[in-house]
Amino acid sequence: MHYFAIVGGLVLLIWSADRFVTGASMAAHHLGVAPLIIGLIIVGFGTSAPEMLVSVTAAMDGAPELALGNAIGSDIVNIALILGLAALISPIAVQSKILRRELPLLIIATACLGWQLVDGRLSRAEGFVDLALFSAVIGWSLWLGIREKGDRLDLDISQEIEIRSMSLRWACFWVVVGLAGLIVSSRLLVWGAVVLAKSMGISDLVVGLTIVAIGTSLPEMASTVVAARKGEHDLAVGNIIGSNLFNTLAVVGLAASIEPFSVAAGVLVRDFSVLFLLTVLLLVFGIGLNGKSGRINRLEGSAFLVIYAGYTAWLLLST
Repeated sequence: MHYFAIVGGLVLLIWSADRFVTGASMAAHHLGVAPLIIGLIIVGFGTSAPEMLVSVTAAMDGAPELALGNAIGSDIVNIALILGLAALISPIAVQSKILRRELPLLIIATACLGWQLVDGRLSRAEGFVDLALFSAVIGWSLWLGIREKGDRLDLDISQEIEIRSMSLRWACFWVVVGLAGLIVSSRLLVWGAVVLAKSMGISDLVVGLTIVAIGTSLPEMASTVVAARKGEHDLAVGNIIGSNLFNTLAVVGLAASIEPFSVAAGVLVRDFSVLFLLTVLLLVFGIGLNGKSGRINRLEGSAFLVIYAGYTAWLLLST
């Protein structure tokens, strides 16, 4: 039953996330919300909704390590696996000024998570700090969405909105259906993952870093790869940056504020160190060096995939 719950939960999670993102984006468009705000906040929240609901459910069910593993593992998958694959399909040029401003913000958020992990515990107060930082990011994104006009990311999002056009009534319907599906699927997935971990004698953290992280990152994989194939490079990178900001601040913050928990010693050395390395590389590739514009070529994409393969091997061997 727990295998069925994991597979069925993942399938329903992916479908529900897609319906929720599409419905929310179209509803916001009908209500006159700027395309840039839709992309930076609504789509970012929607693609991270699986991680958020799974982590909240795990924390409420007394498995907070699964929540932490899901957040860190999803961030690693987003950069190393998803962006690596997207760059192999089509080299990605980062032209958006907004994304170049968000990349240093992502570094700060990731470094803040590392500082919180040093003492081997995530407290409720640290969770509230993460949520406060997340609120500041949302406010900053709203300000950018109102202020910036004609940014490359704005153009990519406007193009996607035109392609996915639907009536307001159907948009609201899919928001409700998608949210209900996310809630049900997250319950199934967490139950199955916890039972699997106990039956195999491995920690909730490892299950969160592997099976759950890859599963909850599939919506980001679909949207990023499709955007890369269409040549919407800034949208592809924006999906990853936005998702990682949500995971690092909101997902971890919610889990810690619900249930403070101890963190295994290996998390900082093994999992966080890989995440921080990948985030730094994303910053370097995205901003560019020596006056050159940001670009993630196939070589950089291959480097991301090699790092992910090495990390996965390291994780399995240490387990």
